[in-house]
This record gives sequence, structure tokens and C-alpha cells, in this order.
Amino acid sequence: MYGMAILAERYSDSIEDFLRNLINILPPSWQYPEITCARILFDGKTYKSRGFNSSKWRQSSRILMYNEPMGEVEVFYLEEMPPEDEGPFLKEERLLLDAIAEQIGKTAVRISAEQELRELNKQLTVERKALQEANAALRAVMARIEEEKMNINKNIQANVEKILMPILHALSLELPKSQKKYAEILRTNLEEITSPFINQLSRRFYSLTPTEIKICKLIRNGMRTKEIARIQGVSVATINRHREHIRRKLDIINRDVNLTTYLQSNMWEEEGTIGRDLSPVAQAEL
Repeated sequence: MYGMAILAERYSDSIEDFLRNLINILPPSWQYPEITCARILFDGKTYKSRGFNSSKWRQSSRILMYNEPMGEVEVFYLEEMPPEDEGPFLKEERLLLDAIAEQIGKTAVRISAEQELRELNKQLTVERKALQEANAALRAVMARIEEEKMNINKNIQANVEKILMPILHALSLELPKSQKKYAEILRTNLEEITSPFINQLSRRFYSLTPTEIKICKLIRNGMRTKEIARIQGVSVATINRHREHIRRKLDIINRDVNLTTYLQSNMWEEEGTIGRDLSPVAQAEL
């Protein structure tokens, strides 16, 4: 059994190599080694000791894997010998043969499990590599998309600054003082084309209604409550209620935070976007 354990360790990755070497160490373990030969039948394959011949003087033991028969170990005497406990065989030889068959089954189970584990690890390595490559490709695509977005934003901003703003400035000079505020609102709205404010506000505080988002934008532009009420065509009380709802949804209802300052803060700006200076009105009105 010691020699069998050595072979199991030496050929731990191949049941075929293990059995091929095991078969020739079996005959010397029997009472009459010079006339003993052995055969192992396992998983459809046959392993024979040197000079093998079968005879009527035979003993065998089944090999089990997971409680299922997978083959058997056979020992033969080539000549008739005096009767013992089991024909010519000793009871100790029966015990040894059963132990050998049992150990073959255990070794086969272990080798099979280790092979499955190696195959699984190999497959996991392949899948992990494929996933890493897919992630790298996805990151490259996302980086390219982000680059394209930045280029589009830069182009829009350049067109606004080079084309629309000069026209708006010239138009503003021709407007009466009472209407200049609307030109300023238009200028601010054009600047918002390249600003993330509305998108971020809607995404982070999805409970805000479209009207509240519009009021947030007007507050951010520095407009007073009365001016917002006039533009919206509602009462000052209605705008005040909207302001209260907005503060609650922004989670600043019980905090000493100026709503205009909060909406104008850099937390709404993406990298590369220039923040606005706070207006005097924003400093005075909560």
C-alpha cells in the first residue's frame, strides 16, 4: 500500500499513468509472486502485468467511483496451489485486494476532481481575459464618446461666443432699458447650452417638476421673486411656495443656505466649465 501511495503522488494528474505503473507492483504482494499476474479493468481500459495470462484461479474486487462501479482488480494464479481461505488465496490477500480496489477508486475520484478544477480554472482564465479585453474596448469606446461630446460642446460654445453673443450684444444696445433684462436672460440661457446645470439638476433631484426646474434656472440667473412672478404670470406667493418646495427637494429646507448661492455654486459645473460670479441680488435674497 505504501508503494501505491507513492505512485498516486507521482502520477497525481493522470489515472492512466497511475494504473499502468500500479499493475506491475501487485503480483509481488501475493503469496506466490512467481506464478501471480494481475489485471485492472477501469473505465473501458485494460491494464495487465508483465507476462499476463488468465486462469481459473482468480480473485477480484470491484472499483467504485461515487458509489458507481467503474471496473475491477483481478489477481490470478497460473498454477494450482494448496487450498486456503478463498480457493488458493489467503484471507489477508482478499483484504489487500479490496483495499487496493478501494484506493484506486479514491485516487480516481481525486484525480478527476483535480482535472475538472484545472479545466475550470483554465476556462475562468480565458473568460477573465476576454472580459478584461471587452472592458478595455468599452473604456476606449466610452473615452472616444466622451471626447466627441467635449468636442461638440466646445464647438457649440465657440459658435455661441463668436456668432450669437456679438449679435445679442448689438441687439441689447438697441433695446430700451425695460427690455434689457430679457436680453440678459437670453444671454444666460445661451450660456446654459454648454452648462450641465439643468441636466444635473434633473438627474440628481428627479422629484423636481418642470416648473420648479425653470424657476431654479431663473433663480440661478439672479432674478428676484417679483421678477420671476411677472415672467411666469403668477403671484409672488406662488413663487414663494415654489421656492419652499425647491428648498425641501434640494434638502436645504432647514439649513442656513442661500438658494441662489446654492444653485450658482460650482457643484453644478463640469470640468472645464467656467463658474459664474454671484450677482448682488443673489447676496441679498434668500
